[in-house]
Amino acid sequence: MDVNHSVMIVTGASSGIGAATARAAAAAGARLVLAARRAERLRELAAQLPDAIAVRCDVTDHAQLRGLASTALEAYGRIDVLVNNAGQGLHTPLEDVDPEDFRAILDLNVVAPLVAMQAVLPAMRSQGAGSIVNVSSGSILRVLPGAGAYAASKAALSMLSAIARAEFAEAGVVVSTVYPFITATEFHSALRAGSGPAGAAGRPGRPGGSGPRAQRPEQVAEVILGLVRSGAERADLVPVEYGGSYEG
Repeated sequence: MDVNHSVMIVTGASSGIGAATARAAAAAGARLVLAARRAERLRELAAQLPDAIAVRCDVTDHAQLRGLASTALEAYGRIDVLVNNAGQGLHTPLEDVDPEDFRAILDLNVVAPLVAMQAVLPAMRSQGAGSIVNVSSGSILRVLPGAGAYAASKAALSMLSAIARAEFAEAGVVVSTVYPFITATEFHSALRAGSGPAGAAGRPGRPGGSGPRAQRPEQVAEVILGLVRSGAERADLVPVEYGGSYEG
């Protein structure tokens, strides 16, 4: 799909990967519907972009998600792209995971993206075309003690994404999945519980400087737009030396 002139919804757009994706998409000519809970930050970002609207949206409120799709259609008459980016981490050893915390991230990381896909699908089906990019996590490609609950939620999202790709194909809707690695965003300072790796702020992740360094959210944003353009099934940003395929 051509990003230029497309109408793109980005969830979790007030910071990090979502904000970087919004800026990159705007630079490529997209018209944007930006969604997040932090309304003021969202409005500030939308004001910096040539054609964007800000919609305060808690993606765990399914009525608000459906309203987000309706707002996009009212503003632009179509929905071409959905980037399901909103999410939260839970980095706690499994024996210490609070079941309520686990339910909360399952609702945010799995159920909300499903409902978002359901919300945009009728418009995309009527157009005969659409692109959905679900933001999973490179944590599911490795066994990372302490990240089990979070990785489980993202593994579930990845399977939903793969099956949606198969089920939505007849409607001309392409579903792709991106697997970011450690990214220099607010993610690790806003976990549901636990703490993130030292490398999350761009510092070495292990004593002695041997750990991974955080990638820039702009790198992830370019990969997301690449998936929209190519329709490829997946892209991972896990470096080769950590078992992935990313050489950037």
